[in-house]
Amino acid sequence: MPFYEKGDVKIRYEEAGSGFPLLCVPGGGLNSRISNWQNAVFNSFEIFSDGFRCITMDQRNANGGASTGPIPASNPWDAFADDQLGLMDHLGVEQFLFIGYCIGGCFGGKLMERAPDRVVGAVFCQTVGHRPEDPTVMYRHSSDNWVPGFRERRPDVSTEAIEKYLHDLYAAQPDFLHSVPREFIRNCQTPMLVLPDDTDSHPLQTSIQVASLAPNAEITVFPWKEPAELKQRTIDRVRSFFRNNVPSA
Repeated sequence: MPFYEKGDVKIRYEEAGSGFPLLCVPGGGLNSRISNWQNAVFNSFEIFSDGFRCITMDQRNANGGASTGPIPASNPWDAFADDQLGLMDHLGVEQFLFIGYCIGGCFGGKLMERAPDRVVGAVFCQTVGHRPEDPTVMYRHSSDNWVPGFRERRPDVSTEAIEKYLHDLYAAQPDFLHSVPREFIRNCQTPMLVLPDDTDSHPLQTSIQVASLAPNAEITVFPWKEPAELKQRTIDRVRSFFRNNVPSA
């Protein structure tokens, strides 16, 4: 797999298919990496490569991935956006579609905030968000599933730096989508399609709030993963959303 490098950041990425660019972000929290597509509710990177130039990546410092970079001293969501937008620049991509699973919803919110003229349409699939009855769930998830592997690889990073990193990700702006406030989504003109979920770290209320606030948002039925016919109709709806939001030549 190829790499994109900028300063002390190194990002592994992969491409498939041709057509209008589609950035596909797998789930997995801070362990969002290319290999996670095999366990996704549906593999967007594979499915949509028949009509789009699909681009995916290991996120910075994901366990099991090959992308590396520093732990930012502040603004961690912006650091992820820097990696994603930097990769698009590296590939010569100006405008692109986006689909993000799990933590990818937070990435998508920050990308639309940072580059509103570049993201032409965004799909939020099973997005992470604030759960009022369990507000520390994402902090615990990252502490349990990301921190041990990261410590093993990066013993030079202090406990204090890691704790501040997790705080800035999930507690600095705890209410709603973590990466952007409600006010941004309320005024965001980017077309969005929301595929809800309802697990500890994928609260249904966040998906509903995104779809309710965003002026150009749609939402699918819930639940949509079963039966197989409904799941396929949902995938077809995502494909139609992408096709409808490719800019005219």
